[in-house]
Amino acid sequence: MKKLIFATNNAHKLEEVRAMLEPQYSIISLDEIGCHDDIPETADTLEGNALIKAKYIFDKYGLDCFADDTGLEIDALNGEPGVYSARYAGEACIPEDNIKKVLQLLGDNADRNARFRTSIALILEGKIHYFEGKVEGYIESSPKGEQGFGYDPIFTPQGYDKSFAQLSAGEKNEISHRGLAIKKLVEFLQH
Repeated sequence: MKKLIFATNNAHKLEEVRAMLEPQYSIISLDEIGCHDDIPETADTLEGNALIKAKYIFDKYGLDCFADDTGLEIDALNGEPGVYSARYAGEACIPEDNIKKVLQLLGDNADRNARFRTSIALILEGKIHYFEGKVEGYIESSPKGEQGFGYDPIFTPQGYDKSFAQLSAGEKNEISHRGLAIKKLVEFLQH
């Protein structure tokens, strides 16, 4: 089984990705290679942040790896929170703080169109490859559901009447931004 480092400390992301890539690949977390460094995400694009994380691990450990960055882009907020999605309500915020901020800023705005976008940077044998997944949808007026993480309770994908947090992990992986990006990564790795 081939090993790939996933440059993340996010247990939810790790679980999602392992469900999609194993058993073809053994997905190794940063914790499992003893990396507890705080890798700065200083780029102003999702692609840039994904590359910073992947490059950091590749340069330090010399191991094939990939990293992702995900953003929620809301039309009525000029694409925000975007690259700042994880810390939209401040450095020490929790997901509920971010949701609260989004809902406050949107208020009763009728335009609730949004998309989740994931960019993956893979470094394989020293070469960089990018994969992107995107899912269109809209922002609910209040949180719905208990599954998922982050903004999942307020994001409903197009064509669905349930938020990401109301879908099972399997349903979400089939259609989610990260799922779509990972599928492209898997197709690439299998060829």
